[in-house]
Amino acid sequence: SRDTMSVLNGADFSAVSDSLESLVDLSRTLQKSMLSLESEFIKEDGRGVDYESMRTSPLFDEYKAKAEKLRAADVSTIKGDDRKAFFINIYNALTVHGLLALPTVPASVLEVQDFWKKTAYQIGGHVYSLDDIEHGILRGNRGHPSSKKPQFSEGDPRLEFCSSQVDPRIHFALVCGAKSCPSVRIYNGAKLNAGLSRAAKSFCGQEIDVDLPGKKVTMSKIFDWYGGDFGNSVAGVLRYCLVYLSGKTKDDLSLLLEQSNRRSVLNSSLTTGS
Repeated sequence: SRDTMSVLNGADFSAVSDSLESLVDLSRTLQKSMLSLESEFIKEDGRGVDYESMRTSPLFDEYKAKAEKLRAADVSTIKGDDRKAFFINIYNALTVHGLLALPTVPASVLEVQDFWKKTAYQIGGHVYSLDDIEHGILRGNRGHPSSKKPQFSEGDPRLEFCSSQVDPRIHFALVCGAKSCPSVRIYNGAKLNAGLSRAAKSFCGQEIDVDLPGKKVTMSKIFDWYGGDFGNSVAGVLRYCLVYLSGKTKDDLSLLLEQSNRRSVLNSSLTTGS
């Protein structure tokens, strides 16, 4: 419920200026600021970010002030790819903000109970958790994979902002906390298709391994969690990914799909990593 949410962008609505930049530009500014912060606080050994130092930084205070502008945002003024880019950028920035707001920054977001359910921003007159943005808005209200219920109930005013169709490439754009998490980019509506395709090629190229002699495919858990978004079967998921592969991996997967028309063979050959 809204009462259990951890809303991270303030409470004093009157403090927000009426003059708003374009919402997509605002989301890009927030995501760019967060990525700049992370770059500023890369650990000396280059492995990971010093989040403890980052959250006491004046630069983080500046970010939080920018995030408060979201409370005056009117999401109904943006449509289609602009809206999708807006919510992808906000999701990724909110994920890091959520980590920084915890009493102790965990080694992995996966260690935090209900992190995606409770971490939220107020955007316009509504509160959006990470789950609300991913499953409600971007996945067309399909609901969390562990639940058969839609993310938003009938009559929820946020339903009007849900994507009408699910673009599976969003899974390559959203930071998720798994080891095989997509690299984070900044998205804009005008170039969203190209940006998501680049993300898909990068992710699939790194996270899909084909052992043709062993008839085995190893891939990210994302394809396990959200298999239904990519295809109706294991073969359907692999055919979807084939478009974004290149070189030997693509050739080997094409051959494996040709050799294995029976779903049982593919099911037994498919494993997911972290």
